[in-house]
Amino acid sequence: MAFFPANATYPSILGEMYSAAFTAPAFNWLCSPACTELETIVLDWLCNLLHLPASYLSTSATGGGGVIQGSASEAIVTVMIAAREQLIRRHCSPAVKNKLSQTASEVEAEDGEWRLRTRLVALGSEMSHSSTQKAAVIAGVQYQSIPVDAADEFALTGRGLAKALEDLTRRGWEPFYLTVTLGTTSTCAVDHFKEIAEVKQQFPDLWIHVDAAYAGAALLLEKYRELTDGFEAFDSFDVNMHKWLLTNFDASCLFLPRREPLISALTITPSYLQNAYSSSGLVTDYRDWQIPLGRRFRALKIWFVLRSYGVNGMKDHVKRHIGLGERFASWVEHEGRNLFEFVAPPRFALTVLRVRVPEQDREYTAHSDASKAGTTETKVDEGLATNDVLPIPNGVDNESHTDVLTRSNAITQEVYESINATGDIFLTSTLIKNVYAIRVVGANEQTDEKHLRKAFEILTKTTKDVLRKFERKAEVEQD
Repeated sequence: MAFFPANATYPSILGEMYSAAFTAPAFNWLCSPACTELETIVLDWLCNLLHLPASYLSTSATGGGGVIQGSASEAIVTVMIAAREQLIRRHCSPAVKNKLSQTASEVEAEDGEWRLRTRLVALGSEMSHSSTQKAAVIAGVQYQSIPVDAADEFALTGRGLAKALEDLTRRGWEPFYLTVTLGTTSTCAVDHFKEIAEVKQQFPDLWIHVDAAYAGAALLLEKYRELTDGFEAFDSFDVNMHKWLLTNFDASCLFLPRREPLISALTITPSYLQNAYSSSGLVTDYRDWQIPLGRRFRALKIWFVLRSYGVNGMKDHVKRHIGLGERFASWVEHEGRNLFEFVAPPRFALTVLRVRVPEQDREYTAHSDASKAGTTETKVDEGLATNDVLPIPNGVDNESHTDVLTRSNAITQEVYESINATGDIFLTSTLIKNVYAIRVVGANEQTDEKHLRKAFEILTKTTKDVLRKFERKAEVEQD
């Protein structure tokens, strides 16, 4: 109930065992045709199951397809490199890229290329996973975080993106890459994909990658199909089967509507890797789709899982966990209404909450009303900054607001640490807009209602104990 799930099931374990027995290096088609062909097949299956656009299929007219990476972080590094090199190719002389000669004009062009590289900026919202910032370090580019707001449920909006892009280009930077998220780590927020797709029309050089590492599994269900609106305009999508889709680590599935930019960026073919099959252009060499050369037969365990559970089995698995999450959230909302409040809307089996302190009942309205009643700054209205999770309501001075926030954070943190110290259950915490919050995830394969009920009872009892402790401390200080 702490982190997003890392599931291992009997079929996936069997697939992993067989994969280890085959021990195929599989860096190109020649090394293991079965490894390559099965990976293409199972990823096309998954593409259809997730209702991704047809352009992401290996059979698409746009030359799309999927590849299994080690993790979502690895996928981000990989596509960021592809995005960087695509932009360089578009803006710099092919002669320079191919190093055909060293005339004066080409030297000048090469200098221009390096000047361009120093101005490249990768983007992500402030709720994006830290892997985007780390990828920027690896790629040797700058990184810019885009603010999000509680009023937008901590999602990146088209308006916020447009403001950031306009600001960067006005200052002489070259935004070339953006991570958008379907299910952020802290709150499971979903960025506004349709709005972002519209913004991309004004910035055609911007590569947009969808990080759906955990919550992308929900796309199996018809009710979430509309979340893929706008994906046609994006450049890559990644989901971890080793999180919510019953497959043991590692199985991160990266899809692209066009494989050419990725292959062009990563293809290096020394003489010892040349062969007639690769030269024919009729086979796939997955070494050109990733940073490492060698790779494991990861498609086998995915095949075992898909064939064992089937489409309906996997849908039921995800649907059950979403139902459990909704049940837990209802307990928090009704039975725990005097103790807790949601920091963000419950979503995808994740509940994010903090302890409600008595001062909030006197000075604060509910979260949704506070977002409307609170005052904002000019920069917030312009999309260049954001409020705290609960904007300061009219009539409440800043000092009181800070005192309540500090007290709530201290109590929530002690509740969290006290629960984990017992060892009965394990939870995780997060910091959202300076608000300390507790995360409860109910998406492990063996999780049932009784486990979540136990967690809620422990959370309730511990919170009451901590509140009494703080009340006694306050009384002593007053005396």
